[in-house]
Amino acid sequence: MQTQGPIGVFDSGYGGLTVLKEIVKTLPQYDYIYLGDNARAPYGNRSYETVYRYTLECIRWFFSQNCSLVILACNTASAKALRTIQQKDLPVMAPDKRVLGVIRPTTEMIGKYSETKSVGILATNGTVSSNSYPIEIEKFFPELKVYQEACPMWVPLVENNEYQSHGADFFIKKNIKNIFEKGENIDVILLACTHYPLLKEKIEEHLPVGVTLLSQGEIVADSLKDYLQRHTEIENQCSKNKRRLFYTTDSAEDFNNHAAKFFGEKISANHIDL
Repeated sequence: MQTQGPIGVFDSGYGGLTVLKEIVKTLPQYDYIYLGDNARAPYGNRSYETVYRYTLECIRWFFSQNCSLVILACNTASAKALRTIQQKDLPVMAPDKRVLGVIRPTTEMIGKYSETKSVGILATNGTVSSNSYPIEIEKFFPELKVYQEACPMWVPLVENNEYQSHGADFFIKKNIKNIFEKGENIDVILLACTHYPLLKEKIEEHLPVGVTLLSQGEIVADSLKDYLQRHTEIENQCSKNKRRLFYTTDSAEDFNNHAAKFFGEKISANHIDL
C-alpha cells in the first residue's frame, strides 16, 4: 500500500504561490510541497516542446517526493503541457497519480458570472497564443464571446516590485483599453496569470463600473476541494499534518525575498537541481 504524501503545487516561478495561498486557506489540513522552476522561468515565451519537457521533469520530481496529486498552478504549463502529460505520460509512468491544471476549473465557472455573455481574458503571450481559454470555455459555455489581451509587461512589473508604480498604471490602462476595444460588452474579466492578483487593485481602478474581476486562486481552491471529495482514492493518499515545504531550481535566497508578496507570509525555500 502506498504511503501518504503531500499535494504538489508547481509553477515556473513565484506566481503559483497566489494559488497555493488560496488552496491553503480553503484546505489547511493537508501537507503541501511547492516547486518554482525559477532557473528556467519564464515559460510563457517558450515552445510547446520545451514547456512540456520542463513540466514533465518537475512532475517526475514531485512523484519522487511521494506526491499522488500535483496541481499545475501555471497557466502556460496548463495550456502547453497538461493534456499531453495526462493522456500520454501518466498512464505509463504513474497510473494511480493525478496532475491537474488551473485552466479547466476556471473555464467551468466563468460563464456563470457573465450576463452579457462577453468575457475578457488577460494573460501572457504564451497563454493567449495557445488559445486554451477560448477552446475550453466553448466546451462549457458555447454561447460566450471570448476576447483575449496579452499583457507582456505585467509579470516584469510584479517581479521587479513596480506593481504599485505609475508605470504599472500606464501599462494596465493601455491593456484594459485594448480589450474593451475588442469587446465593449465585456462584463467579466479573468486574470489568467497567477502574477496578476498582485495588480488587482490597480486593475480595478481602470475597469468600467459593473465589470467583475476574477482571479484564479479561489476558484482553483474550491475546485480542488470538490475534486478531493469526489475522488477519495486520491484524497486518501494525501497526508494531513499541515506541513508546507518550498523548493526552487534557482537561488533560495532570491526566492525567499520575492515569495512573501505572493504568498502573504515569509517562507524559507530550499534549492534543488533537476
